[in-house]
Amino acid sequence: MTTSGTATSQTRPKLSSLTRAVLWMGVALLSFSATAIAGREGGRVLPTTELIFWRSLFGSLVLWAIYRWNGAAADGPQTTILPLHTLRAGVHFGAQYAWLYALTLIPLAELFALEFTSPLWVALFAPLVLGERLTGWRMTAAAIGFVGALFVIEPGLFSGRLQLTASAGALYAIASAVGFAASILLTKKMTRIDPALRILFWMQVLQGLIATAILIAMAAYDGRPLFALGIATPLATCGWIVVLGIAGLTAHFSLTRAIGLADAIIVAPMDFLRLPLIATVGAVFYAETLRPSVAIGAAIVVLGNAINIWAERRTKLETGPA
Repeated sequence: MTTSGTATSQTRPKLSSLTRAVLWMGVALLSFSATAIAGREGGRVLPTTELIFWRSLFGSLVLWAIYRWNGAAADGPQTTILPLHTLRAGVHFGAQYAWLYALTLIPLAELFALEFTSPLWVALFAPLVLGERLTGWRMTAAAIGFVGALFVIEPGLFSGRLQLTASAGALYAIASAVGFAASILLTKKMTRIDPALRILFWMQVLQGLIATAILIAMAAYDGRPLFALGIATPLATCGWIVVLGIAGLTAHFSLTRAIGLADAIIVAPMDFLRLPLIATVGAVFYAETLRPSVAIGAAIVVLGNAINIWAERRTKLETGPA
């Protein structure tokens, strides 16, 4: 006779790893879009540094609660590489500042297209930071991606009227991509010692401290209030800060979960769906039009990333596991 527990397990088959990866990527895509909207809306009222402060404070509290609920776990927040955590937090702070500031200056699709050059910067800088080999495929992928970036930031390249100018927002977006690449490389170096949750926890705490120091210095310099978020702040802005904090955590957590469940060569193409999704968000919520040069440039950037992923996959198959 079949028990009810067995019957229940038979009627609820376990989802495959690929299906779960797709679901996690869906959460990540929605979270990245929510982060962009919340960052732009919050940035209309609050300075960028304060946005980072509240986002970091929220993230620190959530991650500390996770540690408390898990009890005295072996992977607690204690670390032996605090200077490296501090360096990574400073780099990521600069990249995040540039990204959030660019949100207020350029269309969402343009920002995300330029952000996708970050893996190409990783491929170029990895030999310097991690001692990896700079292959011909990596250089080719990076060159293709940077051509795509030129299409995004220089409309004249598409029309034949080259002006060799770039908006401030585009320059901030490129700076954020380079900063995120440096942060990724430092994270790879740190994961040899600390687990991912600990790295994320210290990033949130240290970014909050950096933001606090900057806010105090700004208040001492010109006498402005330490925090603009106060009684006169619209309630909606407070809500956007909460969304920014939640979406910022769920985006990276979901992406990490997806990568852990499926091969990167499967997950990465799904991550590229961020571009058409954010272009749709920009059109619907902000009436942003997608310039042909941005669409072409974004496609070229994605092509460069795809070549890089394919080449890395091919190298692993040829050399076998390390």
